[in-house]
Amino acid sequence: MEFDTKVAIVVLDDLAIWQKLNVTAFLATGIAGAAPEAMGEPYEDAGGRQHARLLGQPMMIYQSDPAGLLRAWRQSIERELTRAVYVRAMFSTGHDAANREVFKQESVETPDLVGIAIRGAKKGVDKAVKGLSLHP
Repeated sequence: MEFDTKVAIVVLDDLAIWQKLNVTAFLATGIAGAAPEAMGEPYEDAGGRQHARLLGQPMMIYQSDPAGLLRAWRQSIERELTRAVYVRAMFSTGHDAANREVFKQESVETPDLVGIAIRGAKKGVDKAVKGLSLHP
């Protein structure tokens, strides 16, 4: 199936594995929340039990150094793509309100990003992640 939109998640390459997984999970929920129209239908197992809906298209996971991550972030802003962000200071907080507070204190030009998720027109997302490699 061909999609008009694309979802890409970019995580900093030198994070611990648990941090990469944590950041990826949080960023994916950000995209799902920002794009409810992209969600599929609820899943039902053979016993008739209902399970949560999932995003209806693949998400590509990339790795990057800080410079590439910042470039993807800037490209996502220039191209007006939907984005979810995670900064290093969020590792030291314990809840969503604190996350938003530390994010608000970040530099507008050079936030200390450890991850970003972007969604939008396929061509725009491809340009934002150009040169980055898929996470192994």
